[in-house]
Amino acid sequence: MAVQDILSYSYKDLFSLSIVEFEKACVFNKPEQLDAYNIYWIKKGKGIYNIDFESYTFKDNVLFFLSPGQVFSVASEAVNEAYKLTFIRDFYCIQTHDKEVACNGVLFNNVYETPLVTPSVNDTKKLNVILEGLIEEFKSNEAAQYDMLQAYLKQFIIHAVRVKKELHVIKDDTETKLFKDFSVLVEQNFKTLHSVTDYANRLGLSPKSLTKHFQKIGTQTPSDFIKNRIVLEAKRQLVYSNESVKHIAFNLGFNDSAYFTRFFKKAVLKSPLQYKKDYKN
Repeated sequence: MAVQDILSYSYKDLFSLSIVEFEKACVFNKPEQLDAYNIYWIKKGKGIYNIDFESYTFKDNVLFFLSPGQVFSVASEAVNEAYKLTFIRDFYCIQTHDKEVACNGVLFNNVYETPLVTPSVNDTKKLNVILEGLIEEFKSNEAAQYDMLQAYLKQFIIHAVRVKKELHVIKDDTETKLFKDFSVLVEQNFKTLHSVTDYANRLGLSPKSLTKHFQKIGTQTPSDFIKNRIVLEAKRQLVYSNESVKHIAFNLGFNDSAYFTRFFKKAVLKSPLQYKKDYKN
Protein backbone atom coordinates (compact mmCIF):
# COMPACT_ATOMS: atom_id res chain seq x y z
CA MET A 1 0.00 0.00 0.00
CA ALA A 2 1.35 3.41 -0.92
CA VAL A 3 1.73 6.12 1.70
CA GLN A 4 -0.55 8.44 -0.30
CA ASP A 5 -3.42 5.97 0.18
CA ILE A 6 -3.65 7.10 3.81
CA LEU A 7 -5.59 10.34 4.36
CA SER A 8 -3.74 12.60 6.78
CA TYR A 9 -4.39 15.88 8.55
CA SER A 10 -1.86 17.76 10.64
CA TYR A 11 -1.47 20.91 12.70
CA LYS A 12 2.14 22.06 12.32
CA ASP A 13 4.40 19.39 13.84
CA LEU A 14 2.32 19.11 17.00
CA PHE A 15 -0.74 16.99 16.24
CA SER A 16 -1.88 14.79 13.36
CA LEU A 17 -4.63 12.40 12.33
CA SER A 18 -4.25 9.58 9.80
CA ILE A 19 -7.26 7.71 8.41
CA VAL A 20 -7.36 4.30 6.71
CA GLU A 21 -10.54 3.13 4.96
CA PHE A 22 -10.28 0.30 2.44
CA GLU A 23 -12.67 -2.24 0.96
CA LYS A 24 -9.98 -4.88 1.31
CA ALA A 25 -7.85 -5.28 4.39
CA CYS A 26 -4.20 -4.33 4.19
CA VAL A 27 -1.20 -3.56 6.36
CA PHE A 28 -0.75 0.14 7.16
CA ASN A 29 2.16 0.34 9.55
CA LYS A 30 5.81 -0.61 9.92
CA PRO A 31 8.08 -1.36 12.91
CA GLU A 32 9.27 1.72 14.79
CA GLN A 33 10.36 3.19 18.07
CA LEU A 34 7.89 5.93 18.84
CA ASP A 35 8.97 9.53 19.34
CA ALA A 36 5.47 10.87 20.12
CA TYR A 37 2.24 9.84 21.82
CA ASN A 38 0.03 7.67 19.61
CA ILE A 39 -3.57 6.49 19.78
CA TYR A 40 -4.46 3.71 17.36
CA TRP A 41 -8.15 3.03 16.87
CA ILE A 42 -8.62 -0.13 14.80
CA LYS A 43 -12.35 -0.03 14.04
CA LYS A 44 -12.37 -2.85 11.49
CA GLY A 45 -9.49 -5.25 11.26
CA LYS A 46 -7.48 -7.87 13.08
CA GLY A 47 -3.91 -8.70 13.82
CA ILE A 48 -1.12 -9.02 16.35
CA TYR A 49 0.87 -6.02 17.54
CA ASN A 50 4.12 -6.27 19.44
CA ILE A 51 4.49 -3.48 21.98
CA ASP A 52 7.65 -3.40 24.05
CA PHE A 53 8.31 -7.02 23.05
CA GLU A 54 4.92 -8.27 24.27
CA SER A 55 2.29 -9.53 21.79
CA TYR A 56 -1.34 -8.34 21.74
CA THR A 57 -3.93 -10.05 19.56
CA PHE A 58 -6.96 -7.99 18.50
CA LYS A 59 -10.03 -8.15 16.31
CA ASP A 60 -12.20 -5.12 15.50
CA ASN A 61 -12.88 -1.99 17.53
CA VAL A 62 -9.91 -1.68 19.82
CA LEU A 63 -7.90 1.33 21.03
CA PHE A 64 -4.15 1.22 21.66
CA PHE A 65 -2.36 3.94 23.67
CA LEU A 66 1.38 4.25 23.12
CA SER A 67 4.00 6.59 24.55
CA PRO A 68 7.34 7.96 23.29
CA GLY A 69 10.16 5.46 23.57
CA GLN A 70 7.96 2.38 23.27
CA VAL A 71 8.86 -0.18 20.64
CA PHE A 72 5.99 -0.95 18.26
CA SER A 73 6.00 -3.57 15.53
CA VAL A 74 3.42 -5.49 13.54
CA ALA A 75 3.50 -9.28 13.76
CA SER A 76 0.44 -9.59 11.50
CA GLU A 77 -2.24 -7.18 10.43
CA ALA A 78 -5.25 -6.84 8.14
CA VAL A 79 -6.97 -3.48 8.52
CA ASN A 80 -10.08 -2.13 6.77
CA GLU A 81 -10.74 0.98 8.86
CA ALA A 82 -8.43 2.64 11.35
CA TYR A 83 -7.43 6.00 12.82
CA LYS A 84 -4.13 7.15 14.24
CA LEU A 85 -3.82 10.23 16.45
CA THR A 86 -0.28 11.45 17.03
CA PHE A 87 0.76 14.32 19.29
CA ILE A 88 3.84 15.54 21.10
CA ARG A 89 4.13 16.39 24.78
CA ASP A 90 4.09 20.16 24.20
CA PHE A 91 0.69 19.96 22.53
CA TYR A 92 -1.23 18.12 25.23
CA CYS A 93 0.80 17.09 28.29
CA ILE A 94 0.32 20.14 30.45
CA GLN A 95 0.22 20.10 34.23
CA THR A 96 -3.31 21.52 34.51
CA HIS A 97 -4.87 18.30 33.25
CA ASP A 98 -6.55 15.99 35.74
CA LYS A 99 -4.06 13.29 36.71
CA GLU A 100 -6.17 10.50 35.18
CA VAL A 101 -6.20 12.07 31.71
CA ALA A 102 -2.65 13.44 31.78
CA CYS A 103 0.27 11.86 29.97
CA ASN A 104 1.22 10.10 33.20
CA GLY A 105 -2.37 9.03 33.86
CA VAL A 106 -4.44 5.94 33.17
CA LEU A 107 -3.68 5.52 29.46
CA PHE A 108 -0.12 6.69 28.75
CA ASN A 109 3.37 6.23 30.15
CA ASN A 110 2.45 3.01 31.88
CA VAL A 111 4.54 0.17 30.52
CA TYR A 112 3.25 -2.05 33.32
CA GLU A 113 -0.34 -2.42 32.08
CA THR A 114 -2.10 -3.64 28.95
CA PRO A 115 -2.08 -0.72 26.49
CA LEU A 116 -5.44 -1.45 24.87
CA VAL A 117 -9.12 -0.74 25.49
CA THR A 118 -12.22 -2.17 23.79
CA PRO A 119 -15.12 0.34 23.70
CA SER A 120 -18.77 -0.73 23.78
CA VAL A 121 -21.26 0.13 21.02
CA ASN A 122 -22.42 3.19 22.96
CA ASP A 123 -18.84 4.28 23.69
CA THR A 124 -18.00 3.89 20.02
CA LYS A 125 -20.82 6.27 19.06
CA LYS A 126 -19.49 8.91 21.46
CA LEU A 127 -15.93 8.51 20.20
CA ASN A 128 -17.19 8.76 16.61
CA VAL A 129 -18.85 12.10 17.35
CA ILE A 130 -15.63 13.46 18.85
CA LEU A 131 -13.59 12.17 15.92
CA GLU A 132 -15.97 13.71 13.37
CA GLY A 133 -15.66 17.07 15.15
CA LEU A 134 -11.89 16.71 15.14
CA ILE A 135 -11.80 16.03 11.39
CA GLU A 136 -14.00 19.05 10.68
CA GLU A 137 -11.71 21.23 12.78
CA PHE A 138 -8.65 19.97 10.91
CA LYS A 139 -10.36 20.95 7.64
CA SER A 140 -11.23 24.43 8.84
CA ASN A 141 -8.95 27.41 9.05
CA GLU A 142 -10.78 29.29 11.77
CA ALA A 143 -9.45 31.30 14.69
CA ALA A 144 -8.13 29.46 17.76
CA GLN A 145 -7.71 26.21 15.85
CA TYR A 146 -4.95 25.09 18.24
CA ASP A 147 -7.30 25.36 21.20
CA MET A 148 -10.15 23.57 19.42
CA LEU A 149 -7.96 20.68 18.30
CA GLN A 150 -6.55 20.33 21.79
CA ALA A 151 -10.07 20.36 23.24
CA TYR A 152 -11.23 17.58 20.90
CA LEU A 153 -8.15 15.50 21.73
CA LYS A 154 -8.78 15.98 25.43
CA GLN A 155 -12.43 14.90 25.02
CA PHE A 156 -11.31 11.77 23.19
CA ILE A 157 -8.80 10.91 25.91
CA ILE A 158 -11.26 11.64 28.74
CA HIS A 159 -13.83 9.31 27.23
CA ALA A 160 -11.21 6.61 26.66
CA VAL A 161 -10.21 6.89 30.32
CA ARG A 162 -13.85 6.41 31.33
CA VAL A 163 -14.08 3.34 29.11
CA LYS A 164 -10.96 1.84 30.63
CA LYS A 165 -12.17 2.52 34.17
CA GLU A 166 -15.46 0.77 33.37
CA LEU A 167 -13.72 -2.28 31.98
CA HIS A 168 -10.86 -2.44 34.47
CA VAL A 169 -11.74 -1.58 38.04
CA ILE A 170 -9.02 0.79 39.21
CA LYS A 171 -8.59 0.32 42.93
CA ASP A 172 -7.70 3.21 45.18
CA ASP A 173 -6.53 1.39 48.31
CA THR A 174 -3.22 1.96 50.08
CA GLU A 175 -1.37 -0.87 48.34
CA THR A 176 -2.54 0.18 44.88
CA LYS A 177 -1.56 3.82 45.48
CA LEU A 178 1.82 2.72 46.78
CA PHE A 179 2.34 0.55 43.71
CA LYS A 180 1.53 3.49 41.45
CA ASP A 181 3.86 5.81 43.38
CA PHE A 182 6.59 3.18 43.21
CA SER A 183 6.12 2.62 39.48
CA VAL A 184 6.33 6.38 38.81
CA LEU A 185 9.55 6.60 40.83
CA VAL A 186 11.04 3.66 38.95
CA GLU A 187 10.08 5.19 35.61
CA GLN A 188 11.81 8.42 36.57
CA ASN A 189 14.94 6.89 38.10
CA PHE A 190 15.59 3.34 36.84
CA LYS A 191 18.65 4.43 34.87
CA THR A 192 20.41 5.61 38.02
CA LEU A 193 18.77 3.83 40.97
CA HIS A 194 18.79 0.03 40.94
CA SER A 195 18.16 -1.08 44.51
CA VAL A 196 14.89 -1.58 46.38
CA THR A 197 16.38 0.36 49.31
CA ASP A 198 16.75 3.49 47.16
CA TYR A 199 13.04 3.51 46.33
CA ALA A 200 11.84 2.39 49.75
CA ASN A 201 13.71 5.29 51.34
CA ARG A 202 12.04 7.77 48.99
CA LEU A 203 8.65 6.31 49.88
CA GLY A 204 9.37 6.46 53.60
CA LEU A 205 9.33 2.68 54.05
CA SER A 206 11.75 -0.10 54.79
CA PRO A 207 12.57 -2.48 51.90
CA LYS A 208 10.88 -5.29 53.83
CA SER A 209 7.69 -3.28 54.32
CA LEU A 210 7.60 -2.30 50.64
CA THR A 211 7.90 -5.95 49.64
CA LYS A 212 5.03 -6.91 51.97
CA HIS A 213 2.78 -4.28 50.38
CA PHE A 214 3.53 -5.78 46.96
CA GLN A 215 2.71 -9.26 48.24
CA LYS A 216 -0.74 -8.05 49.32
CA ILE A 217 -1.70 -7.10 45.76
CA GLY A 218 -0.13 -10.22 44.29
CA THR A 219 2.31 -8.48 41.97
CA GLN A 220 5.97 -9.11 41.26
CA THR A 221 8.54 -8.17 43.89
CA PRO A 222 9.97 -4.62 43.93
CA SER A 223 13.35 -6.08 42.96
CA ASP A 224 11.90 -7.88 39.91
CA PHE A 225 9.94 -4.76 38.98
CA ILE A 226 13.12 -2.66 38.85
CA LYS A 227 15.04 -5.38 37.03
CA ASN A 228 12.32 -5.83 34.39
CA ARG A 229 12.19 -2.10 33.66
CA ILE A 230 15.97 -1.98 33.16
CA VAL A 231 15.84 -5.04 30.89
CA LEU A 232 13.02 -3.52 28.83
CA GLU A 233 15.05 -0.35 28.22
CA ALA A 234 18.11 -2.44 27.40
CA LYS A 235 16.09 -4.31 24.75
CA ARG A 236 14.83 -1.05 23.28
CA GLN A 237 18.33 0.37 22.99
CA LEU A 238 19.81 -2.85 21.63
CA VAL A 239 17.21 -3.10 18.89
CA TYR A 240 16.64 0.58 18.01
CA SER A 241 20.00 2.22 18.49
CA ASN A 242 23.50 1.70 17.14
CA GLU A 243 25.08 2.12 20.57
CA SER A 244 27.63 -0.44 21.77
CA VAL A 245 26.80 -2.77 24.65
CA LYS A 246 29.32 -0.85 26.75
CA HIS A 247 27.58 2.46 26.03
CA ILE A 248 24.12 1.01 26.70
CA ALA A 249 25.39 -0.37 30.00
CA PHE A 250 26.66 3.09 30.93
CA ASN A 251 23.33 4.68 29.87
CA LEU A 252 21.54 2.34 32.27
CA GLY A 253 23.77 3.06 35.25
CA PHE A 254 26.20 0.14 35.00
CA ASN A 255 29.86 1.07 35.38
CA ASP A 256 30.96 -2.45 34.42
CA SER A 257 29.73 -3.64 31.01
CA ALA A 258 30.64 -7.24 31.88
CA TYR A 259 28.33 -7.07 34.91
CA PHE A 260 25.59 -5.61 32.72
CA THR A 261 26.01 -8.48 30.25
CA ARG A 262 25.65 -11.04 33.07
CA PHE A 263 22.62 -9.15 34.43
CA PHE A 264 20.96 -9.13 30.99
CA LYS A 265 21.80 -12.76 30.19
CA LYS A 266 20.38 -13.95 33.52
CA ALA A 267 17.09 -12.19 32.75
CA VAL A 268 16.77 -12.93 29.03
CA LEU A 269 18.87 -16.12 28.72
CA LYS A 270 20.82 -14.50 25.89
CA SER A 271 23.73 -12.10 25.81
CA PRO A 272 22.93 -8.55 24.68
CA LEU A 273 24.64 -9.06 21.32
CA GLN A 274 22.91 -12.41 20.74
CA TYR A 275 19.52 -10.87 21.61
CA LYS A 276 20.11 -8.03 19.14
CA LYS A 277 21.18 -10.43 16.40
CA ASP A 278 18.24 -12.82 16.94
CA TYR A 279 15.66 -10.01 17.06
CA LYS A 280 16.85 -8.42 13.82
CA ASN A 281 16.91 -11.77 12.05
